[in-house]
Amino acid sequence: MAKTKTSFFCQNCGNQAPKWLGRCPSCGEWNTFVEEVVQKDEPQKGSWKVSTSLKIAAKPRAIQEINFQEQARILTKDAELNRVLGGGIVLGSLVLIGGEPGIGKSTLMLQIALMLDSHRVLYVSGEESEHQIKMRAERLENKSDNCFILTETQTQNIFKQVENFEPDILIIDSIQTLQSSFIEAGAGSVSQVKECAAELMKFAKESGTPVFIIGHITKDGSLAGPKVLEHMVDTVLQFEGDRHLAYRILRTTKNRFGSTSELGIYEMLNSGLREVSNPSEILISQRDEDFSGITIGAMLEGNRPLLIETQSLVSIATYGTPQRSSTGFDAKRLNMLLAVLEKRGGFRLGNQDVFLNIAGGLKVEDPAIDLAVCASIVSSYEDISIPSTICFAAEVGLGGEIRAVNRIENRISEAEKLGFKEIWISKFNAKGLDVNQYKIKVSMASRLDEVFMQVLRK
Repeated sequence: MAKTKTSFFCQNCGNQAPKWLGRCPSCGEWNTFVEEVVQKDEPQKGSWKVSTSLKIAAKPRAIQEINFQEQARILTKDAELNRVLGGGIVLGSLVLIGGEPGIGKSTLMLQIALMLDSHRVLYVSGEESEHQIKMRAERLENKSDNCFILTETQTQNIFKQVENFEPDILIIDSIQTLQSSFIEAGAGSVSQVKECAAELMKFAKESGTPVFIIGHITKDGSLAGPKVLEHMVDTVLQFEGDRHLAYRILRTTKNRFGSTSELGIYEMLNSGLREVSNPSEILISQRDEDFSGITIGAMLEGNRPLLIETQSLVSIATYGTPQRSSTGFDAKRLNMLLAVLEKRGGFRLGNQDVFLNIAGGLKVEDPAIDLAVCASIVSSYEDISIPSTICFAAEVGLGGEIRAVNRIENRISEAEKLGFKEIWISKFNAKGLDVNQYKIKVSMASRLDEVFMQVLRK
C-alpha cells in the first residue's frame, strides 16, 4: 500500500493547500478548509477496467482535415428534456442535475428511466432503498421492464455490476453518497466527489454509455462540492421552482452539445411530472370579465417566449408610509418604474400603496415586461380595465421612453398563436420587421403617454 498523504481542501470551492488556512485565498470564505487523505492506492483487480492496448501518440492535425459527424443521440418520450439537452441524450455524455431538496430530481430521473422502455437503464441509488424507489415508481404512470435498481455506494462494486449488466443508460443518485476505495476520505468530501466524478467520466467516455448524476446544492443555491465538478461534466442542469407551487423549470447552465438558453417546464402532479408544452395558456388566467390592474406581458425564458399575467393593486396609504411590495418581480426595478410614472407620466403615486404580483409563481428578469408592469399600475390607479386581448412587450427607460427588446418576432408570434388581437412594442423595433405578415395588430410607440392614451381609452 502506498504511503498515506494528506492535504487541505476548501469545502466551498475545492481549492487545495498544503496546510490549514483560516480564509480561502480563492473564494474568500472563512473556516472552510478540512484535512483529507489524497494518496491513492494502487488500482485493484475488479475496478473499472483499463484498456491495455497500445495507443498511437496524438499528433497535430489541420482543422479542415478532421472528419465531423453529428453526435449520436437517444430520443426520450420527454420533449422538454430533449429540448434542454439540445435534441436528446448524447452517447457517452456525463450530465449533472442539481436542485433543492424535495424539488423532484429523483422523481424526474426515475420517470425518465421508466419512459426509456426500449433501453436498459440502471438506476443506482445511495440514498434510498429498493422499496422506497418502488413506492415512487408505483405513483408514476409509466411502466417499464427495462428499468433496474441497484442500491450501492461503492464505485468499484457499481462498476463490477455495470460491466456484467451492460446498461444503455446509467443514473447515479447521488454523487455525494458515492465512495471510492482508492480514497480514504468520507463520502461527500471534496476528494471523494472529484474521484467518483472522474471514474464516472472515464466510464462514460470509454464505454459510450450516457451517465446522469444527481447532485446536492448548498444553501446559496450552487451545486455542492468542488467547482471542478461542473467543469468535468458535459452538461449541467438546474431543476428550479418553489416546492410549494406546482411548476418546475429545468434550466441548462452548461451544455457541450447544445444551447444553454433552452429550458423545460413541468407541472408536479400526484402521478409525477407532466410536461407543459404551452405554458402561456396556463400562466394566463381565464376570467369572465376584465378587471383593472391586470395586463399581459410577452417575456422570454431562455429561448422560449412566454405570455404571463401581471397583476397590480394601487390604493391610498392608510398607515402613513406607502408600501411597495412585489412578488416575482425585482423590488428595486418596481421603485424605478414608479418614479418614472410619477416624474414622466404625471401620476401621483407618492401616497399610494403599490402591490405587484406575477401570476403563476414565476420570477421575471426580462426587461421586456416593464411596459406591462407600468400599464398594470396605471390601470389600477385609474381603475380602468385594459382589454384582455392586448399584450405588451417593451422596456421602459428613465426618461419615460419605450425601448426596443430582442427577438420581438418570437414574442409577436406567441401572442398571435394565443389569440391576442393587439400587441404594443417600441417603434424602434420596427427596423427589419414586417408587420403585415402577422394577423395580430402590431402597435408601436416611443413614449409612455402614447400607450396610455390609446389603451386606457379603449
